[in-house]
Amino acid sequence: MKNNPRGRRAAAAALAAVVVTTTLAACSAGSSGSGSSGGTGGAYQIWDPYPQFDNSSPWVSLLTKCGTDAGVTVKRTGYDTSDLTNKALLAAQQDNSPDVLIVDNPVISTLAEAGALATTGDTKLDTSAMLPNLLGAGQTGGKTYGVPIGANTLALYYNKKVLDAAKVDPSSIKDWTSLTAALAKVKAAGKKGITFSGIGTEEGSFQFLPWFWGSGANLTQLDSAQGVSALALWTGWLKDGYAPNSVINNTQTTSWQEFAAGDYAFAENGTWQLANAKKTGFEYGVIPIPASTGGTAPAPTGGEFVSVPVQSDTARYTTSAKIVSCLTGSDNLLATDTTLSYVAPTDAVQQKQVAADPELKVWVDAVKAAKGRTGDNLGTRYPRISEPMWGAVQAALSGSKSPQAAMTAAQTTAASATK
Repeated sequence: MKNNPRGRRAAAAALAAVVVTTTLAACSAGSSGSGSSGGTGGAYQIWDPYPQFDNSSPWVSLLTKCGTDAGVTVKRTGYDTSDLTNKALLAAQQDNSPDVLIVDNPVISTLAEAGALATTGDTKLDTSAMLPNLLGAGQTGGKTYGVPIGANTLALYYNKKVLDAAKVDPSSIKDWTSLTAALAKVKAAGKKGITFSGIGTEEGSFQFLPWFWGSGANLTQLDSAQGVSALALWTGWLKDGYAPNSVINNTQTTSWQEFAAGDYAFAENGTWQLANAKKTGFEYGVIPIPASTGGTAPAPTGGEFVSVPVQSDTARYTTSAKIVSCLTGSDNLLATDTTLSYVAPTDAVQQKQVAADPELKVWVDAVKAAKGRTGDNLGTRYPRISEPMWGAVQAALSGSKSPQAAMTAAQTTAASATK
């Protein structure tokens, strides 16, 4: 097959929009000198965002096994998440991409629109077992560009001792009204209510989205009555003393540290804190984030997709697809998602996870209700909406603007940026 100049030009344009903060000399990839043409034998390059795992780890052992099963040698490189995006775009520009690329799910739309990724139609990957709401994060323009390897999301951790002192039954919390009433009881009992991350970064948007989506709002209309009501909920909690002023600057880590100190009734945080929750020294539980009028609010999904970058030699796709299918097959998903503290992207493996650890049931339910930030065909428009949204959250929490004024200004900015 001929080289893909159109894809390289698109990748170059996308790369120009990304701030490259690391040296680019380390870029090397699989399609250049990585083995024989036609996808049989040789070496296949895999890039992933897990630099914390060395060659002795179960993760790298799995990669090696999947390569061996496909009849090739795997050469794996782990990068920091932000660094990986830059390197993947540059590699696509140079027609020097790895054979398999594992990236954070919001990055998929950026790479796809840059022409850097093959579709699952090109690679013949079967995604039928994947939950549609999780697969949606890897879809844009009606095409699918990878397979989810797992997901995490947000829920509400609670401190049982604090709730008992306030005579609050966590099972009674079904909607915003009952949650706010519980916070009032906690405050009356002399304890602290809820902590979360409202910082002016993507972390702030990530934590605000369950409340925004849980109101029934859509990201294409930030200043809808529903969207304003979500921001009014948060600002009302600060005004009434149910949440601390520190949430304005809290990251998800500092918010968790506040909760772990033992005085707060609730903390909005993710699956990744389960191990830390066991170390707090107090009895805790987890409930879903409630939607405005009841039910579980859609929370945003975290987690990675396994994708196949565009190759000049398309015969390599067959072997790459075998490696991806191995990594995302049921048996390996169970082991991998346990290692990564992820909820599996398929019903079958989720059931195995809950059978092994019933504590995961609430997280499985939360993931089933979750949605991708770039879903609803937003693709690369999402970051241009998210930034004014977190700016609105900051303005309202600081008191510089009312929730309505903050969201109106955010919508004006987002509409202009996404034309």
